Amino acid sequence: MSIHTPKIQKKVTVSTIKNMKGKEPIVMITAYDALFAKLFDGSVEIILVGDSLNMSFSGKPDTLSANMELMLYHTRAVCNGAKLPLIVIDMPFGSYTSKELAIKNSIRAYRETDAQAVKIEGGKERAEIIKTLTDSSVAVMGHIGLMPQFVRSEGGYKVRGKDEEDIQKLIEDAKAIEEAGAFALVVEGVKPEAAKRITEAVSIPTIGIGAGIHTDGQVLVWSDMFGFFEDFKPKFVKRYLNGAKLVRDALGEYVDDVKNRRFPSSEYSY
Repeated sequence: MSIHTPKIQKKVTVSTIKNMKGKEPIVMITAYDALFAKLFDGSVEIILVGDSLNMSFSGKPDTLSANMELMLYHTRAVCNGAKLPLIVIDMPFGSYTSKELAIKNSIRAYRETDAQAVKIEGGKERAEIIKTLTDSSVAVMGHIGLMPQFVRSEGGYKVRGKDEEDIQKLIEDAKAIEEAGAFALVVEGVKPEAAKRITEAVSIPTIGIGAGIHTDGQVLVWSDMFGFFEDFKPKFVKRYLNGAKLVRDALGEYVDDVKNRRFPSSEYSY
């Protein structure tokens, strides 16, 4: 396996991402702290501070109990670790239920972190809120398809785009979000053909997760793709590392060394 050398040398902006549509696939990954954000710096175009941290870091069953304080804390940490990617903060459940609340919380995100954009889940029903934000100089990334914040209201995580009627609804959602001024769009948990048609229907980049190969970019949750989160593995996740096993094996060596008084040896003593 070759060692990957970071290739991104300039700060990625919203304009950078918009200009990549149809030219080069966009790479997005989640991060929740400065340590991993620094490891990703220079290798990916976008870091999403995802509310998925509520599950992988806080051990909750879904994302819904994440709040602004939690998201702001982790976004500040990510911004401390990564300087080159576009950093996007996931707006948590309940933080944008009205135009006024969306503006209030987005202003907090801009004032209290160095994030360059916010992400909002929802289709046509969120278009007015997105427009209000973009008219107020807040960069917005949309999110349609399978939406984790809708898990309880929709009775679970359901794949979208299985029939023509639903594909048309998704395309309408994508167009409404584009018209509202969003600079990019996450398309999650939809059939590949549906994602392809959504991507062709809008002029802003689409970033897929569980949506096939025909989007303008891809995103994965870092703890899923590196094998640290073990509660379940979605079908669309490719594990690039068996992180949990590596940590357990290393921990086992440490425990064994301590129990048998091999550590610290003279090499590790003053």
